[in-house]
Amino acid sequence: MLTLVPTPIGNLEDISKRAITALLDAELIFCEDTRVTKKLLQLLSQRENLQFNCSDFKSFHSHNEKQILKTLTSEDFEKNIVYVSDAGMPCVSDPGASLVEFCIQNNIVYDVIPGANAVLTAFAMSGFEQTEFTFYGFLAHKGKERHQKLSQVMQSSILPILYESPHRLLKTLEEIKNIDENRTLFLAKELTKLHQKIYKDTASNLFEQFKNENIKGEWVIIIEPTKTKGENLELSDIEELDLAPKIKAKLIAKLTGKSVKEIYNQLSQ
Repeated sequence: MLTLVPTPIGNLEDISKRAITALLDAELIFCEDTRVTKKLLQLLSQRENLQFNCSDFKSFHSHNEKQILKTLTSEDFEKNIVYVSDAGMPCVSDPGASLVEFCIQNNIVYDVIPGANAVLTAFAMSGFEQTEFTFYGFLAHKGKERHQKLSQVMQSSILPILYESPHRLLKTLEEIKNIDENRTLFLAKELTKLHQKIYKDTASNLFEQFKNENIKGEWVIIIEPTKTKGENLELSDIEELDLAPKIKAKLIAKLTGKSVKEIYNQLSQ
């Protein structure tokens, strides 16, 4: 079978007994980075006085997962296979989902062990009282894709959560400030690690605080959601409007992501 094993996101003591058992029983370990996983097992061996006997480590990450999947058969899973990402829960802004889908499509038994996760940890620490959230992962580095995703995030009525790297945090804070300088943000730095730190303030104040600092570490950003007024616009609302086909096509394309030409041709039939 396949077992997805979460690993600590900073504090080694967050490894669970179930995770250790799965790693002890593993005959093959797929890793986002084999060097990181071997180092983790070495540290666990020293701390827990354990002997991890698996000697078969194979890389499985976003750049090679398609090629690896082509080589796998159901028979490969007659042994205990473990998948770990570098830190935290596999499949959450990390590789692993395609491996799970392979198991589903081929009726292979698999399990996911619960464990450390920066999204849930930051959500619980934030003090926001919303019971729902939307995780957007990392924004694109630049360009139209980044702008569109950030606009979507800032318009969300469900608490949005982002990951951000240290060298782009200030840029993201500035972009958020330029959209809504009074929006409350919660920032969590290096969760579970020695230099863990949290901040909660307006986008404007946080940008001013960080603009002259040497920013380090990995970050989680939680953004106060917008307050919705009235009802959400539905596709049928636009379709029922008495508008010129070109204008209606542009609105529908914006809402659905389809091309304006495709929508226009459908409306003209």
